[in-house]
Amino acid sequence: MSLITAIRETFLGFKSLLVGLRITAREASRPIITVQYPRETLKMPARFRGHIKLVLDPETGKPRCTACTLCAKACPSGCIVLDGVKREGDKKKSVSKYELDFTTCSLCGSCVEICPSDAIEFSKEYNVVSLNRDTFENMDLYAKIEAEARAWSAAHPAPPAASPPPAAAPANPTAPASQPLNAPAG
Repeated sequence: MSLITAIRETFLGFKSLLVGLRITAREASRPIITVQYPRETLKMPARFRGHIKLVLDPETGKPRCTACTLCAKACPSGCIVLDGVKREGDKKKSVSKYELDFTTCSLCGSCVEICPSDAIEFSKEYNVVSLNRDTFENMDLYAKIEAEARAWSAAHPAPPAASPPPAAAPANPTAPASQPLNAPAG
């Protein structure tokens, strides 16, 4: 190796070092975008698809699901099992059991699209973990919506029952009861 080659390689190595230091200095001056995960979390985008969840009707505090079973029929994986009952005083059936086998769910969205009452949607939960596989094989979505319904009813207490209006008191307490109130006393 000649002296000129050694000087050239040293110069190219020093130039490479300066380029690397310039990139490092530029990146060090930019704002930090790292999220400290357990203490901070990112907001999930609107199009994120977590597992499906039942939707609570904001007016009544009850699940919107009418147990029509269209979601179970549309599911290509066959991972939805549901049942419904007709409760006293209700016009439609309401869901009484809704289980999802998340181990076989392909998150295709067929169930969400086919639902006529918009009763299911994708959750924004990305942090669903467990050490037991059974947790995902039998996800009880009905139990989750019932907990939401209890929280809704605690936040929205029922109005008190309407009491009958008080009887109107006569304008002149000394007037006889048989005399009309508008008639002149006489």
